[in-house]
Amino acid sequence: MAEHVIEVDGIELCTESFGDPADPPVLLVMGLGASMLWWEEGFCRMLAAGGRFVIRYDHRDTGRSVIYEPGRPGYTGADLVADAARVLTAHEIPAAHIVGVSAGGAFAQLLALDHADRVRSLVLISTSPAVPGDGGPSPDLPPPTEEFVRFAAAAGGDRSDVDSVIDQQVAYAGVLAGGRRPFDEAAARVLVRRDVERAHDFGATRHHDALTDGTVPRAPLSSISVPTLVIHGSADPMFPLRHGEALAERIPGARLLVLEDAGHGIDRADWTTVAAAILDHTT
Repeated sequence: MAEHVIEVDGIELCTESFGDPADPPVLLVMGLGASMLWWEEGFCRMLAAGGRFVIRYDHRDTGRSVIYEPGRPGYTGADLVADAARVLTAHEIPAAHIVGVSAGGAFAQLLALDHADRVRSLVLISTSPAVPGDGGPSPDLPPPTEEFVRFAAAAGGDRSDVDSVIDQQVAYAGVLAGGRRPFDEAAARVLVRRDVERAHDFGATRHHDALTDGTVPRAPLSSISVPTLVIHGSADPMFPLRHGEALAERIPGARLLVLEDAGHGIDRADWTTVAAAILDHTT
């Protein structure tokens, strides 16, 4: 099915689906600053071939979804959580299996707390607990790697210069890969260029850098009752492995799948493993 723009509550979001609408629905939620293209088409088709109806979508200010005036996004992180429910509503889906990566994994947790009736199960990839634990914050969770912090501090620049933006985004993808596996720079460059050239205004992703939380649930993660699978790379430079372990510990009955030497996100080398785990979890 081709991309199409839905409108719910006056919000325009670009979505794309794969597979048979009669199959169990799986909603893919991407992280901040990234469009739905980072749920790569080949991976989506793997899930669809396994008998799932797969939906991916662009967050606000990414891809072909609504964009806001520079410096005035007019929405919060809580609004992006609600957008996931809006996508389901537009597709006339009461509840779905929710798969989130990075900040999308945090949104998935909050969706399960705020809109529990819309969530059949959770798959949380390369993410961290979205709310404090039952006993308060988690000072034991390690910070990002020094390389990641250095890169993030130096990032920025003119996002109106396409080639510069592409170079920076490819370099960022290389840092997120974690450094323990070969990094396919050529493939990353193709994806990044498509992402930049497809967007209404790639510079609008800056709004995600300064996003506030908005109204977040007060319930602890231990109140999540849906089946949960946590998937985490052992070389994740943004959220070191302990974040995934802590997440699996706090959600009752959650299972943890560790991807050895994998970084942040879903490496193509792990597609088969991750897709099989999602299909098994959502059976």
